[in-house]
Parts: sequence; structure tokens; C-alpha cells
Amino acid sequence: MNAGNAENIGPCTGPDGRRYACDGPAAAVLDDRGTVVGWTGTAEDLTGFRAEEICGRPVQELVADLPDDLRGATEMPESGRVRLWHQCGDTIDVTFRTTRVEGSAEVLVLVAPTHHVADREQGAALLRALSAQNRITIALHDTDLTTVQTNATPDPLDGRPVQPGTQLCDVLCTEDAESLEAVLRQVLETGVPVVRRNQQVSWRHDPVRRQTLSLSAFRLEDMRGRATGVAALYIDSADDRARRHLDLAREVAEQVGGSLDVVRTAQDLADVLVPAFGDLAAVDLAHSVFDGEEPSKRLSGGDMGNAALAPATAVWPAGITRGDPLPPLPDHPLLRSFRHGETLVFGLDDFIAMVGDPRVVEYLVPKGAHSVMVAPLHARGLTLGAISAWRCGRSDPFTEDEADLMTQIASRGALAIDNARRYTREHRAAVALQQLLLPPATTDTPAAETASAYLPAGGGAEISGDWYDAITLPSLRLALVAGDVVGHGMPASTTVGRLRAAIQTLADLELEPDELLTRIADLVQRLAAEAPLGDQDSVGATCLYAVYDPVAQRCAIASAGHPPPVLVRPDGTAEVVGISPGPPLALCGMPYETTMIDLEPGSVLAFYTDGLVDQHDRDIDRGLRRLTDALAASCRPDRALDDTGRALLADLTDQAPRDDATLLLARTRAVPAENTAHWEIPADPAAVSKAREWTTRQLTAWGLEDLLFTTELIVSELVTNAIRYGRPPMDLRLIRHNVLACEVTDSSSTQPRLRRAHTTDEGGRGLFLVAQLGGRWGCRHSQNRKTIWSEQIIECPR
Repeated sequence: MNAGNAENIGPCTGPDGRRYACDGPAAAVLDDRGTVVGWTGTAEDLTGFRAEEICGRPVQELVADLPDDLRGATEMPESGRVRLWHQCGDTIDVTFRTTRVEGSAEVLVLVAPTHHVADREQGAALLRALSAQNRITIALHDTDLTTVQTNATPDPLDGRPVQPGTQLCDVLCTEDAESLEAVLRQVLETGVPVVRRNQQVSWRHDPVRRQTLSLSAFRLEDMRGRATGVAALYIDSADDRARRHLDLAREVAEQVGGSLDVVRTAQDLADVLVPAFGDLAAVDLAHSVFDGEEPSKRLSGGDMGNAALAPATAVWPAGITRGDPLPPLPDHPLLRSFRHGETLVFGLDDFIAMVGDPRVVEYLVPKGAHSVMVAPLHARGLTLGAISAWRCGRSDPFTEDEADLMTQIASRGALAIDNARRYTREHRAAVALQQLLLPPATTDTPAAETASAYLPAGGGAEISGDWYDAITLPSLRLALVAGDVVGHGMPASTTVGRLRAAIQTLADLELEPDELLTRIADLVQRLAAEAPLGDQDSVGATCLYAVYDPVAQRCAIASAGHPPPVLVRPDGTAEVVGISPGPPLALCGMPYETTMIDLEPGSVLAFYTDGLVDQHDRDIDRGLRRLTDALAASCRPDRALDDTGRALLADLTDQAPRDDATLLLARTRAVPAENTAHWEIPADPAAVSKAREWTTRQLTAWGLEDLLFTTELIVSELVTNAIRYGRPPMDLRLIRHNVLACEVTDSSSTQPRLRRAHTTDEGGRGLFLVAQLGGRWGCRHSQNRKTIWSEQIIECPR
């Protein structure tokens, strides 16, 4: 038995790595001198020594590293822990107990591996602790799934304890017992544990009462790894239900309200409830809520429509789908309680009795449903609609204690839906305002045809301050405008309205582009000064203003911090117009500069806002190159301009751009030379009669004899004023299109003034006559020159 220096692989472990196993405590009998006189089979399993090898030898020879307190002892201690030699040379850490054989001097020694003893003690302590938990039921089943041991207390409704030796079918309804046994048998056969599996059960003595249990099951094995049974832990899900309710409330807070779309929010609310709370869920809202308006004070079924259903795969009665109106419901005391904010719980029979009408029942009640919970969506004093959850099949009926949770969920969901409703209302108001503030998408004038395209930020979720305009001016000219106001929403839209009105007013005064932008910059600075404290820096805008003259075929352009236009020539080449941009309109102290360019008929000028060129890569130069290339490829004479604008906007922007994107295209035209006539006027009063003669000849050549009388009077008055109050050089120009324009230009800067002459006055009636005879009249100034004009409508333009 000398072990020599054999390696100690570990307590109760052999050289091949296996643990030494024995089915029970090893036993040996010692005489009064400590000699082994009896040796059991379990002792042989533990140490590897046979009885004939051990009996008759001192027990100390089996002990490795004999403790000091045992050396020389004449009596065996009652208990202790030593290391024994194994037959293979290893040592085994064991715990022993001794007892004297009655009526004899011999001693019985019981030995077991120390780790087995510790495991058994800890297992027993754990089993005692679990058995003491009144919320956890433990059942130990043998291989036939017969209950061997359990801590189950007598059922309070039945009073009968679960006795060892019973089967599950003795306690549970047959169907539930078979379902549970199938789970336990699978654990017994495969060894794969089941953890926290929800199991619906009903008791044999009370089949109506159903209970949800959380089942965890593990296979029991002996020391050799052979299956001996199954340990099952059953936890009443009533405690688990509270945790699930908290989880559901947290999930509602996290998942509902992330969208500002009413229908999307309603769908999120329905999705959260299924299957965590019910098998089916529906959210119904007042029809006005879909449009962002407040619901009526007295809401009934006929005033609501379905907004969301869950799950999406469910088949609802009568083919109900999202958006379908609900049928009217009878006036019932319970419904009146609902209108006061109470959550209602119905069994199927009670719900059918309340509704009364079989057709309405068929429409509302899902197949297989047995209970329903309905909660009003009540927020800020408004009842927006209702949320209903149904349970079907073998699901537990709704209970009154779950109504509190439903009330909390409905309250949070209603607040999210109302936020979406309010946003919808404000968003629609801002969109409507912006649409009212923008001009028609297309215009057709003698100077150019225009087409515009506009894409709000976020795919319509946001409204910004981008705008465009095409303003007809006297003498067949056309003003083109593109601008971008700082900010979003209603404030930006109102600022757009004020700026657009101011620009149209100043355009009618026929100011040069640089002068007009200077006036608008003054206006924006006043708006910033009027803004609330702290918001002054958020008031600002950029603007591009251009005036195209189809007679001269020239365009004057000035920019206030706005991107330059792109010019596409008739031959298909495209380039960015070189301009000298001034500061944005909110800044002052820097002048604006007008750039003049010549345009061939059929050229396309593209005005845009930075949302079209400032995309995800935030490289404006690259975006401008993309726009220029796209315009060169798309602006073909055979393609409608509005189709080109929409296609360009779709190709160059993201699905939900960060900023508004606006594009204004203008294809220029020219007034033919034969439709204009020009004369220089000498500074001689006799030139007035000459001007009338020239006018008569020209109108006769144009076939406008019906306008001879009025035009002669207008020309006579305008030329007379120019000779009397102006300075040479002076000229007279007639332009024929859909109107007849008469212009007299001189080199003075005096502003003509319309006044009413007294009956005794000899003069002062010239401009009054011009205003009465023509459709409209006005005066515009350019550098060192002024032009007084008058227009008459041509009934049948030629």
C-alpha cells in the first residue's frame, strides 16, 4: 500500500481524470487495536482495495499524512477529515464518522468523499430553504413522474394536501396534466432543463379557475449520472405578473410617442399590448383627431374610426380594417362611465348584452374572444377615442386588478396621440399658410415660362422658410425671386409672407435689384429688432432677385447671401452665373451689386435654395456641380419645364432631406424686333406733334387703329412732360404684345407726381389723363435716367 510519490490528481479523482464514485458511505469495522476486521463493497469502490488486501492490517496504513492529533491515539475520534490512499497511488479527501458497536469493543467507521458530504449538506440546506418559500412549490418526481416529495400546502379552496405517491392527473385537469407531463418527460429523457416556462393549468376539483404557473424543471441524477427523476419548481405567476406589468408599462413609455404621426402612434400603442396584455388590440379615434382637430365633447361609436389593429395578421370580424368607421353604440350606463374616463371590463356575455344589436356584435367581437377591456383615450380634458384589448381561446379572462394597468397605458398612449394630433394641426396650418404664400407652380408670361418644385424638410414632416416668386413687371419684364428664411414652422412661414409682400411692393416700384435688396435688408433688421429677447439672432434670410427684360434680352441679378443661379443655354451647355453676392438680409453695412447678363431666347435660368445642393456630404461645391450637370442633361426644349423640375428635385434630394429644397426654372423668351418701335425726342416743344405722328404711323402698321386716339393723348402728355421737366437725351418706345406699352425716357431723376388740378388751373392734368386713359402707369429709375410708362390692354393681340 505504499504510495510512493504518486501524483495527487485531486480529491476523489483517478489518474484518468474520473472521480471515484460509490453509491453510499463506505464502511469498515476496526477492533480495539485499530486493525481492520471488516470491509464493505462500497469501501472497495471508494479505495480500490479488496477486503483480503485490507483486513488484518492497521487502519493507519490507509491514511496519508496522518494528522498529529491521531498519531499515537488509542481511541478513534467521533468524526474528522483525512486523506486516504487509493489503490492506484492517489489520495482521496474523505470525511468520516465513528460509532462503537454495541456490546463489543469494535468500532464502525463510515467514510464518504468530502466533496460529496459538502454537496449533500449544501443541497439539503438549499432544499430546506426552497421548501420554506410559500411562493415556490417544489415537487420531486421519480422516473414515472410520481410525486416523491413536495412542499405543496393544502389548497385553500379544497383543503387537501398533495400527498407523495400522487400523479399530476390526480391534482390537475386531464388536458393540463398531460401537457405538463410531456414537458417533464422531455426533461427526463434529454436532460435539457426548462426555465421559466409559462404553463396554464386548472385544478381537477375546480376546472373553471385557471392559473398561470412559471415552471422550471431539472433532471435528477445519481453519482454515476443515471437519471433518477425530475425536480420541478412552480412559481405562481401572480408575482411574476406584477413584474410583467412593470415591464409592459416601461415598454409603453419607450415605444409609444416616438412618432408625431397620429396613425403611427396608435399602431405603436396597439402593438405594445399584443401579446403582452391581450391576444388582440384595436385603437379607435374620433374622425377629427386624424385631421389634427379636437373631438366633439360627446363622443360615440359613430363618431370614431379605426386607427390601428394588432396583430396585423389577425382576422377581425366582418373584415374590419384600418380606417373603417365604428357602428353607433347604444346609450348604456357603462358607456356613460366610459365617457367619464373609467376603464371597463366585460365578459363576452355581458358585452353582448350591453351592445344588444346582433349585427354590431358580429362586427365588433373577434372569433373565440371571451373577455374585453376597453379604456378611453383621455388627454388634456379631451376624449380622443378608445383602446380595446381582447383575450381569446385559453387565455385568462381580464381581471379588475388589470384595469389599473390598462388605465395607465391608455393615459400615456392618449397623451402621445394628442401630441401627434396637435403637431398634425400645427403642421397642416403651417403647410396651408406656406402654400397660400407661394405663387402658382407654373406661370406663362411674354418674358418667360416658369415652373417650380418644392420639397419640405423631412419629407413633409417639417416646414421651413424657403420661397420663390415670379412677378410680372411693366414693359413685359419679369422679376424672379428665390429666398430662404432662417428657422422652421409657423414663424418661418409668417416671415416668408412678410418678405414676399415687401418684395412684390418694391418690385412694383421698379427698383434696381441692388436697391431692392437694400430695402429688404432694412426690413429684416426691423423684424429682428421686434423679435422677443434672445430670438433676434434667429431672424434672417438670404435672397436672390433678378429682373429679365425680353425686349433687351438682358437680365439684372443681385444676391443677398444666396447661391448663384445656373444658366442652361439653348445649345445644352450649363454654367453657374458669376455674381458678386452681398451679405444675408439680416446683416448691414455691405452694399449689394447688380450683375448684368445677356440671355438668348430659350435659355433656362435655375434658381434654388441650399437644401438642393447641401446634401448628406455637406459639400456645396459638389452639390452645385451635380445640379449643373443634371440641368444640362434634363433641360431639353422638347420637355415640359414642370416635368423637368419635379424630376430634378426627386433625383437630387434624399427621401427625407434635412432642409427644404426649392427649384425655380425660367425659360426665357424674346419680344420680336418688329413688335417694338423707338424714336429719339429732340428737346423742342414742336417734337410733341412729331411724336404723335410717329405713333399714328406705327399703330396703323400694327393694326391697332382702335387705340390711336388714347395712345396719341398719352404720348402727347408724356413727351410734353419730358421736354418741360426732363433733360435730354430723351426717347419714346412702343412695345406691342398682349398690351401696348408706351415709354418715355429722359435723363433727369425728378419723380413725376399725380395730382388733381383745380378747375381754374391751366395745367397739371397730364398724368391724371394718362392714368385714366391707360390700364396702368408708373415710373422706374435706372442710373441717371428715369422712364415713365403706360400700358393699354390689346383686346385681340396679334
